[in-house]
Amino acid sequence: MSEKKYNPYENMLAVLKQSAEALGLAYEDYVTLCYPERELKVSIPIKMDDGSIQVFEGYRVQHSSARGPCKGGIRYHQNANMDEVKALAAWMSFKCAVVNIPYGGAKGGIKVDPSKLSRDELIRLTRRYTTRILPIIGPDKDIPAPDVNTNGEVMAWIMDTYSMFQGHCVPGVVTGKPVEIGGSVGRVEATGRGVTIITYECLKTYGMDKSTAAIAIQGMGNVGGTAAEIFYENGQKVVAVSDYTGGLYSKDGLNIPAIRKFIAAGNTLDQYTEDGVKHITNDELITCKCDVLIPAALENQITEDNADRIQAKLIIEAANGPTTVGADEILNKKNIILCPDILSNAGGVVVSYFEWVQNIQNLTWDLDEVNKMLNKIMLKAYKEVLDLSKEKQVTLRMAAYMVAIRRITTAGKLRGGPISMG
Repeated sequence: MSEKKYNPYENMLAVLKQSAEALGLAYEDYVTLCYPERELKVSIPIKMDDGSIQVFEGYRVQHSSARGPCKGGIRYHQNANMDEVKALAAWMSFKCAVVNIPYGGAKGGIKVDPSKLSRDELIRLTRRYTTRILPIIGPDKDIPAPDVNTNGEVMAWIMDTYSMFQGHCVPGVVTGKPVEIGGSVGRVEATGRGVTIITYECLKTYGMDKSTAAIAIQGMGNVGGTAAEIFYENGQKVVAVSDYTGGLYSKDGLNIPAIRKFIAAGNTLDQYTEDGVKHITNDELITCKCDVLIPAALENQITEDNADRIQAKLIIEAANGPTTVGADEILNKKNIILCPDILSNAGGVVVSYFEWVQNIQNLTWDLDEVNKMLNKIMLKAYKEVLDLSKEKQVTLRMAAYMVAIRRITTAGKLRGGPISMG
């Protein structure tokens, strides 16, 4: 492994600097994007089921509100830390700007392994965390959503806690809620669906036949699993999938519905058996023979250590920050096309925006309308990024960042910028 410890925030800053310079911006033009507007670190004491008290560490970072209320998920993970949350908040600012929805970026997290807590402990943890971040969240300030190891149920607990303090129901404080309490149809599948929309467009753009394309997906959570299912239903061949225990490979394509059913029953992929299916490691999945590689797990997966062994022709980033800056350079030299996270996994925040709009206007939309509008926004954003990439002769990642930075810095200037505060 590389000697230098990976820091996601430094990785984000490096790409930000590169893209801003490619746009011809001076440091003063984008300096505000190098620093989050607000960083909140909280302690979360809760009573465990055995009567003991444990104190967990939690975070909420608001990166930019230049274009609207901050927006971003909350993750429960034992490795969560402030640098990771800061990077994820910045990526959310860029993601919202790329798809041109009126949000800034935020992110939250709790340093906890949720699999070690009971449901009652998780409820208490979530409610206490909500009270800690309560002063800075709200439907017109900062709207959380699900992320790694959180889901609609967790959002329901946050909404309920926030509403108790307001004295009335406030469904618009979070997105990704169950449909029965103000969630949007299509929200759960939105990120994975957005990934497939972008994958099909990339295949078309770069002259690859979708009917013969072999697809490998790292991560079979909500995003990877949804994308795999859509590809399978549309007749694509998904040759490899994985979870944290390892992966499965079959050159003839895997039975995705059977694998998803197996995972839904609480099993892990290292226990899965089927004729003709080989067990592989996550590293072997990333470097396996395929046309399209979709990292849909955590950040820092494609690095200088494995980038030169990647055989895919096209990489679609479904996770946030899965590729390091050094790996990007290697992939570029190998002429591997990479569609960046801030574009390809933006489907989730787009439908979160639809959910929020429905909540604040007391409306409901049907699934056809949600998916139709998702498709329209994703395709428009892809075209803008692709056109700029061709015009400036830069990678899709550079072009996506350039589109985002231009929108955010323009908003900052139109609002008067830091200069007007004296």
